[in-house]
Amino acid sequence: MESVSVPDLAAELRRTAEASHSGRAAHTVHGGHEHALRQTAIALLAGQELAEHESPGEATLQVLAGRVRLTAGDEAWEGGSGDLVAIPDARHALRALDDAVVLLTVVSPR
Repeated sequence: MESVSVPDLAAELRRTAEASHSGRAAHTVHGGHEHALRQTAIALLAGQELAEHESPGEATLQVLAGRVRLTAGDEAWEGGSGDLVAIPDARHALRALDDAVVLLTVVSPR
């Protein structure tokens, strides 16, 4: 059985994002091509974003640290540490309001 310390992973990703010119870092915690479930931790420094993109399928976003804004069309959601949202099945974007780390969980057909 494999386990991950989420606080340690979040701190490591934040350090990696701080050292990156893009202000971002990501790590797949679980999943890959052989799994239907994929979980990816993503760190974004304040003001950085994942530009508008298509929905990856059924997905949730949990804020592990900081604050983020998820926008989809005319709708927007702001969340902080501990908050969870189902990602709409529509084009959307994610912006860090503060230095933030999120956990993206996606279910993909095998």
